[in-house]
Amino acid sequence: MKNKRSRFILSILALTALVMLPFHYSQAASLTSISDTLSTLTQNVAANHTIQFVTPTGVEASTDTIVIDLTDFANGGGADYTDIDLAYDTDGTCTTFSNTKTLAAAAGAGAWGASFSSLELTLTAPTDAAAGEIVATRCVQVLIGTNASGGNAQLTNPNDTNTHAFDISGTFGDTGSFAVDFVADDSVNVTATVDPSIDFAISDTTIGFGTLSATNDQYATADLVGATDETEAHTLTCGTNATDGYSITVNGVTLTSAASDTIDAIGAVNSASATGTEQFGIRIDESGGDGAVSAPYAAAGFALDTAAFPDEVAASTGPSADTTYSVRYLANVAADTEAGTYTTNLTYIATATF
Repeated sequence: MKNKRSRFILSILALTALVMLPFHYSQAASLTSISDTLSTLTQNVAANHTIQFVTPTGVEASTDTIVIDLTDFANGGGADYTDIDLAYDTDGTCTTFSNTKTLAAAAGAGAWGASFSSLELTLTAPTDAAAGEIVATRCVQVLIGTNASGGNAQLTNPNDTNTHAFDISGTFGDTGSFAVDFVADDSVNVTATVDPSIDFAISDTTIGFGTLSATNDQYATADLVGATDETEAHTLTCGTNATDGYSITVNGVTLTSAASDTIDAIGAVNSASATGTEQFGIRIDESGGDGAVSAPYAAAGFALDTAAFPDEVAASTGPSADTTYSVRYLANVAADTEAGTYTTNLTYIATATF
């Protein structure tokens, strides 16, 4: 009897030890930073999806899947794996997704499978996937639609203005949910008017050469005295918001005396100063804005094409901030140029094309 009791006690102890042995089990972790940014929230309109989430577990084996529930959407455009991109980032911040994955209709070596079944998107790890296929604690991004590389089809939003909840699950071990609220129209029609404008200014409207001599070049100055070295006489400033820019023209006649004697205008060919020869012309430089001096006034010499008056001296081909044009005037006379006081009025006109 004593031996039987001892064996019974030993059996109870053995059973107790068996029951107390520890065992391991897997438990799903919660996804964080879950979002689905759509290109439009308007009901019944096709949209792109940018889905992001941080996975605590990552993808570790070829048996892992990521399942994204999109069953409230419609796939009228026939979106498939070619309309999906899968990537994850390097630090879990959901900013730069440098680790991109190859997708195919079914999983293979080095390729993820991507397929829709009743608008449930299943992403299946490659058949040769191992630990670190998607690193734990990284942010995963799934693009669906024309925002994916090579994508040409989108999913259509639900035809209502309700809030819809969606789940992310799969055998990779993490789960989470997100919600999207749809509206009748997510676009706001904003209008504004910008009035057409042009500004034009002439810095000085009275300039002079002083006394002309057949032995010296003479340049006009604002003090009417003139100078023997080339100098700026005045500036023109012009700017506009006109679609086709502006044009500045000059009109008038050459230097003429009361007796109707004239000093020859240089003409349409840009020419250097020639002392002792009758010449009257202008040269222009520009700075700022998008305007430019027109030929023949933009080169190093001088010109005055009175035959073409009103002749364009500067222009812009589109909207331009203010351009400042520095205008220089040259006058030369010959030994036999008639004595007298010579004057002219040159009129500058700025015209914008809206």
